[in-house]
Amino acid sequence: MRNDTLTLYELNSLVRETIEIQLPQSYWVEAEVSEVREVRGHCYMQLIEKDAHSNTPIAQASARCWKNTWMLVRPHFERVTGQKFHAGLKVLLQVYAQFHENYGFSWIVTDIDPTFTMGDMARKRQEIIRQLKEEGVFDLNKELALPLFAQRIAVVSSAGAAGYGDFVNQLEHNEFGFCFQATLFPATMQGEGVEQSVIDALNQINAHIERFDCVVIIRGGGAVADLSGFDTLLLAENVANFPLPVITGIGHERDESVLDMISHTRVKTPTAAAAFLIGHLKQTADRIQQAQDYIINKVNQRMQTEQLRLANLARVIPSLFSVVKTKQEARLEMLFNRCLSHVQNSVRQQNERCDMMAVRTQMAVEKRLMKERHRLQLLMQRTDAVNPELLLRRGYSITLHNGKAVRDASQLRSGDHIETRLEKGVVRSVVEETRTSLEKPEASE
Repeated sequence: MRNDTLTLYELNSLVRETIEIQLPQSYWVEAEVSEVREVRGHCYMQLIEKDAHSNTPIAQASARCWKNTWMLVRPHFERVTGQKFHAGLKVLLQVYAQFHENYGFSWIVTDIDPTFTMGDMARKRQEIIRQLKEEGVFDLNKELALPLFAQRIAVVSSAGAAGYGDFVNQLEHNEFGFCFQATLFPATMQGEGVEQSVIDALNQINAHIERFDCVVIIRGGGAVADLSGFDTLLLAENVANFPLPVITGIGHERDESVLDMISHTRVKTPTAAAAFLIGHLKQTADRIQQAQDYIINKVNQRMQTEQLRLANLARVIPSLFSVVKTKQEARLEMLFNRCLSHVQNSVRQQNERCDMMAVRTQMAVEKRLMKERHRLQLLMQRTDAVNPELLLRRGYSITLHNGKAVRDASQLRSGDHIETRLEKGVVRSVVEETRTSLEKPEASE
C-alpha cells in the first residue's frame, strides 16, 4: 500500500477542515427556492440560480435551516411578506458552509431577509400589471356594466368556508326582502392550487354564461399569507377577459392583489360583497320608485289640467252646440232635398230604360223562336231519314252481337249468340258457320 493513501473519512475530514479555514464566516446570498420541505421541524431547501436570458439553471445547491432557527425565521418571514415560504420565491439568505464527513456539503441558513422577497414580489406584481396594460385588458372587466337586476350570482369560493356561508346568509336575510340566486362553483382558495382551481371554476361558469348576471370571488377567512395565489398573470388574464362583471372579496383593506386591481369591483370581505350587491339592487329599486313617483306626479298634473280644460269646454259647449245644431239641421234638409230629387230622376230614367228593354227583348225572343222552330223541322226531317224503324218496315233486319250491330261476318265465330231484330219481333240464334259474301259454299259430295 502507498504511504500517501487516505481513507474516505480522512479525505472528508480534510475537506471539512479546509472549508472551515477558508470559509469561516457567514454570507448573504440571493437565490431562488426550487424545492422546500420540512422534516421534524427542520427545513430542507434546494436553491438555484437561473440565467437571466435563457431561464436555464446555472447554479444549484442544498441548504438547511435547523429547527431552532427555522422556528424563529419562518414566522417573521411570513408576517412581513404576507405569504408562506414556498418554492418559486426569490430569497436573500444568510448562510455559512458546512461539510460533514458522513452527510457531505450543505449551506446552513441562519437568517432570511423578508424585505428582499417583498421587493421581488412587488416587482413581479408590477410586471404582471405592466403586461396586462400592454395587452389592453387591465380595465376590460371594469368597462362591463353590472346589470340593474344583478340577482343571479355565480360564486367562486371554498365550499365549506365560513365566508361563503356569511355571504349567502346576508343575501337571503337582507332587510329589503330582495331575492337572490347564488350558485356555488367550489374552488381552492389558498395554497398552490388557487390559480388553476379558480380558472376551472370560471370555465364552468362560462359554459352556462346565460344563467348568471355577475361573478363573485370570495375567500372564506384564509390567512393573508395565502394571497399570493391571486397574483398570477394567467388568473388575471382570465378574469380581465371574462364576459361578466367580477366582484372580488378575497383580502383585507391594506392587501390588494392583482386580481383585485383588474376586477370590476373590489370589496374587503364576503359580507362586503353581499352588501354591495344588496346596495346595487336597492339603488335600482330606488330608481324605479323615483320613476314611479315622477310618473304619478306627471299624471296627476295632466289630469288636473285636463279637468280644467273639460270644465271650460262644458261651459262653452251648450252655446256652440245650439249654433252648430241649427247649421247642421239646415245642411241636412238641403242634402235631403237634393237626394230626393236625384233619386226621383234616377227612378224615372230607369223605368224608361226598362220599358225600352222590354220591347226589344220581346222582339228578339220572337225572332229567335221562329228561327229555332225552323231548325227543329230540318232536324226532324234528317232524323226520320235515318230512323232504323223505317228500314225495318221496308223488310230489312238488324243483327246484334253483344249489343252491337254486326256489319261484317268475320266479326262472328261459330257458337256466338246473335240477335236479329225485325219490324215485328226479335229472333235469337247461334252461329254455325260464317263466310263473306265473296266466298261460295262447297259442293256437297
